[in-house]
Amino acid sequence: MRVGGIVMELRKLRKLNENIKIKGLLDSKFKEYGRILVNYNFNQIIDYLVYKTEIPEKGNIYVASIEEVEKFNITKVIERAFYGEMPVQIGYCNGKNSTLNGLEYHKGSEINIAVTDFVLLLGNIKDIENNSYESSKIEAFYIPKGTAIEIYQTTLHFAPCKANKGGFKCIVILPKETNLPLDNKSVATAQAEEKLLFMKNKWLIVHPSRKALIEKGAYVGIVGENIEIKIN
Repeated sequence: MRVGGIVMELRKLRKLNENIKIKGLLDSKFKEYGRILVNYNFNQIIDYLVYKTEIPEKGNIYVASIEEVEKFNITKVIERAFYGEMPVQIGYCNGKNSTLNGLEYHKGSEINIAVTDFVLLLGNIKDIENNSYESSKIEAFYIPKGTAIEIYQTTLHFAPCKANKGGFKCIVILPKETNLPLDNKSVATAQAEEKLLFMKNKWLIVHPSRKALIEKGAYVGIVGENIEIKIN
């Protein structure tokens, strides 16, 4: 890691975002949400995102599965090391997002690899009460370029927030078929946690300001500020 650059970037982001302290991955608090992955060579996937994907002019783009990438040898390593030989999908999220907007979780860990620097806003599912979550409980972490992390299944998360004007690129690895459309979505009869089920293996709550997701059937459950990470 480029230690000096990371320290400088953290200082800058903290100065601009005094309302929410942005922590580094070495902060002990990150252990509640995930772990840093070392001794794995993800360069082939990173190179794919660098040279074959773009950052949109506005908003985010999410691609759940890239068949070409899933044929790389590293895929079998990932499946065995992190998912007990269960099949995975390798995709990406690129964009210029800077706000919380929503929080999701999956039954199974998610692996993120930072192709660029970005900030993740994280929470814990234990803090969801009656399908409601206070945004004041969110913690922010700066993820430096080239870092791979495992996000535990008990961790609330959503799209990264950009750390610079150019936007972000993030590799997203999940159990196979996560985020595909539901075969049967019956909100009328759903009970408790089931009301949050938005797509396959994706439980989601959103902020009331996130109209686009609400119109698609997302559950409004975030109370408080729609946190924004400022970069200038």
